[in-house]
Amino acid sequence: MDIIYQEILKSKSENKKLLAILLDPDKLTLDTIPFLVQKINQSPATHLFVGGSSFEGTNLNEIILKIKLETTLPIILFPGNPSQISNDANGILFLMLLSGRNPDYLIEHQIEAVPILEKTNLEIISTGYILIESGSTTAVERVSKTIPLPRNNSDYVAQTAKAGELIGNKIIYLEAGSGAQKAVPLEMIQRVAQKITIPLIVGGGIRTKKEIEDAYKFGADIVVIGTAFENNPNFFSSEI
Repeated sequence: MDIIYQEILKSKSENKKLLAILLDPDKLTLDTIPFLVQKINQSPATHLFVGGSSFEGTNLNEIILKIKLETTLPIILFPGNPSQISNDANGILFLMLLSGRNPDYLIEHQIEAVPILEKTNLEIISTGYILIESGSTTAVERVSKTIPLPRNNSDYVAQTAKAGELIGNKIIYLEAGSGAQKAVPLEMIQRVAQKITIPLIVGGGIRTKKEIEDAYKFGADIVVIGTAFENNPNFFSSEI
């Protein structure tokens, strides 16, 4: 049963904005998890995303179990490849890199993930992932060997998002990339939000509370904060 997704749809219908904190397992230690998750519990976060473009460790299950001990928020995998799948999470964004033309990220990794996913109880949320040019080369760009879509062509990005919806994606994720210099343009968020009927996630390069509110105002249903929280766990209690 699609409990997480149905709650996201309900929030969208009620214009209730959601906030996800992205934790990169490569940057986590078991010792620091209780402190970080305590800060997340004190924040407006509604979801926890776990994942990154790559993961060199072997203790993903242990990391997620440790997080689960500290919070009741739904934990959703945001995997860069099939090795980042854990049955201990609540759900997974099953990503299709719509902005790239590398077949590995359009379908091959998804095929490889099937036998792993069939052994889990994860809620699988089909997600059209669109990488937007952000002023610097991001980890997603390097790992996927794809070029992001230009930030000055909102019409093409909106068409891409709509194609993702028509293919059957349940969510569209507009991403500037981890540590991006520039966030996704607000006009682009607005254009995509007007074009699609499914929920819209926006992340990458968002560094202030005002930028979160602006993304909501222009049509984001879920905003993702990663690097800003990594750099300052007191992000949500500060004045910025």
